[in-house]
Amino acid sequence: MAIHKKEEFTQKEQDLANFAKAMSHPARIAILKVLAQHNECICGEIVDVLPLAQSTVSQHLKELKNAGLIDGSIDGPRSCYCINWKAFEKFSSEFNGLFNMLKIKNEKACC
Repeated sequence: MAIHKKEEFTQKEQDLANFAKAMSHPARIAILKVLAQHNECICGEIVDVLPLAQSTVSQHLKELKNAGLIDGSIDGPRSCYCINWKAFEKFSSEFNGLFNMLKIKNEKACC
């Protein structure tokens, strides 16, 4: 039986991995681009500009929201979404810190 070892990693490592996982689908990148272009909460327009079914877009929005990358509100039958810029700033800073640390440790590369 496989043993789940996720808890062996720091919370920061787990958070970065969850962020990367949420960003790991091209449809989610496209959704974020649409949200960024509007720079405001938008509702049904996302489905109109992507070559995906409503249910597929909804699933990707759910993943982005669960990761904290977007905020959403329900207004009657419509759900409206916008980018959570604070989350992006946090992860941008943490990824840059990680990449810089890895670069420093790899200055004397073996390959």
